[in-house]
This record gives sequence, C-alpha cells and structure tokens, in this order.
Amino acid sequence: MSSTYGKIFKISTFGESHGKAIGVTIDGCPAGLDFDEEFIQHELDRRKPGQSRITTQRKEADTFQVLSGVFEGKTTGTPIAIVIYNEDQRSKDYGHIADKFRPSHADYTYTEKYGNRDYRGGGRSSARETAARVAAGAVAKLILKKLGVEVFAYVTQIGKMALEKSYKELDLSKIDDNAVRCPDPEMAQQMFDYIDETRKKGDSIGGIITGVLTGVPVGWGEPVFDKLHAELGKAMLSINAVKGFEYGSGFEGVKLFGSEHNDEFEIDEAGKVNTTTNHSGGVQGGISNGEDVYFNVAFKPTATIMKDQKSVNASGEAVTVSGKGRHDPCVLPRAVPIVEAMSALVLVDFYLRARGNKL
Repeated sequence: MSSTYGKIFKISTFGESHGKAIGVTIDGCPAGLDFDEEFIQHELDRRKPGQSRITTQRKEADTFQVLSGVFEGKTTGTPIAIVIYNEDQRSKDYGHIADKFRPSHADYTYTEKYGNRDYRGGGRSSARETAARVAAGAVAKLILKKLGVEVFAYVTQIGKMALEKSYKELDLSKIDDNAVRCPDPEMAQQMFDYIDETRKKGDSIGGIITGVLTGVPVGWGEPVFDKLHAELGKAMLSINAVKGFEYGSGFEGVKLFGSEHNDEFEIDEAGKVNTTTNHSGGVQGGISNGEDVYFNVAFKPTATIMKDQKSVNASGEAVTVSGKGRHDPCVLPRAVPIVEAMSALVLVDFYLRARGNKL
C-alpha cells in the first residue's frame, strides 16, 4: 500500500478511522523553520468534523502532538512526526456491514486485494486519514509563506448549483466566513440550504472545489513525467471522493481556436514577462510560468447515504445495506483545507527540487 508522497519533502501517513490514532511523518523539511503550532492547529480545525449541521457529527478535537523534528520552536531538519489521537470512535455503528460491501466504497476492492479489511468506518480508506495530510500541508504552507506563495481553495459548485464568478472577482479572504467555504455570501447560503435539504432526505451531493495558487515563481515543475500540473492532478486524485481534475481552461478550452487560446507574452512596466491571458493556468510545458495557477477538483456525492441499497456480502449473497453512523451529506466544505494541503505539498516539493537546478 502506498502511503508516501513527495520526492524531497516527503510525507508518510499512518492510522485508521477507528484505530488509536492517525498521524504523519515529514522527511526533508528544511531546518530552522519557525514551527507555528497555532497555525497548524487552525488548519486542522478547518477540516475537523462537527463544524455545522451539514457535516458529520463525529466529535474529534483533532489536537495534534509533535513527537520529533522540532526543538525550541524550530524544525531541526530531522524527520517530523505528528500524531492525532482518535477520541470519538463508535465502531459498533459499523457492525452491520462487517461482511457486507457498501456501494461505491472501498470495501469490496480492499477485501479482494488484501483478503480482509477494517470495516470500522472504512479503516485506512476513510477520509479520516486526510487529517494527517492537512497537518503536513500546514507545515508546507509555513514554508510557502516565507516565499510569498499563497494557497487558496473554495467551493464553486454543489450539485447543479454553480458560482459563475472568476476567482479574480471574489475576495478570497472570506472563504472561511461561512460553513460552506464559498466566498460569495449569497451563493454560500443557497448552497448551505441545498446541502441541508439533501441531508434531511438521507441523501448526499457532490460538487467542485476551485484551487488558486498565487506567487508561484517561474520554474517549478519537472519535465517530462513530473510536470507541475501532472503532480497537482495526482495529488488531487489521491483525495477521497475526487472524480476529476482540470487546470487552466480545462475541458472548456476545447471550444476555442488556437488563436483564442494562446497566452500572448508582454513586458510590464517593471520589465517582468507576463501573459495577457491565462488559459494555461500558470503552467506551460509542465513548468510554472509565473502566472496564477488555478484548477478545479470534482468530488462525487458521499458514498454513505441514509437509504437502503442493494449489495452483496463476503459469501456472495444478495443483501441490503442500510445507512447508519455519522457521515457528511456533502464532503466539499471540509475538503477545502485538504485541497489546499495537497497543493502546498506539491509546491514545496517542487521548490526544493528547483533549488538544485542552478546556482
């Protein structure tokens, strides 16, 4: 099982949804970084369950402990180990699916691949594991802050309800001003009500999160197989429930002629090279070109719903799976910090790789 990501700034996560703890080790973090524990906890709080009635009511403080790699408030350059203890496990809620395969979950594939599975909340396949990624991503964000690089993500679509504004028309400082994490207050309220109605029906809904990376300098990305957009795509598709990734003009770009889609160059008053448009999404030839990097990530509806569904059990018999337990009717509000974390991990790894390319 691959639980490690990164080439230089390398993370490895561990733990299960209803195990004793989850956590992450970070190898390759430069020494001397101010380790802002308050900021890291803030990022974990953005992902933790129980934030509003449209998220799972599992109660986890997600308070982290640092076991190594930090001394007197600064990173030492040695591996950083972070652990988050699980506090609100209700494993009995999952006894009814111990030998049943929940539709659109990893139950069947894990069983076939490994011969057994931890059925308590999905075990290792649970999105609970992403808390460890957010902790590591927060450390990556601390590095990016020193470089003037900012990472944003926000909800732009829930079901068929889509925000039709560009990120440049929005105040991204308002992303966390509402429970949905959409920086447009009117649309956010409509999305909230829609998710809440879906929850009351015992169903779930998916949507889209937009990522925006600003201040990324020219030169991050490694041709041919480790292109910046390819790594961002891999990082996003590794997140639970993600079904699609597009950057820049994405699929809409196929509607344009080359004369419309090409990003022409210009020199600004400061002598800096810019592009007049940004259909490339800040990436050309797999390498950042100095413009904003932006992308969309599509999330499916949460697989667990409070409705009966047809399935089979481990003996190959037809069964009915009944939804129980505590689940998000829509994963997107809590997935925003996960998208940001994975973006930060990709960028920091490329930053460290780029430092060795020239004097």
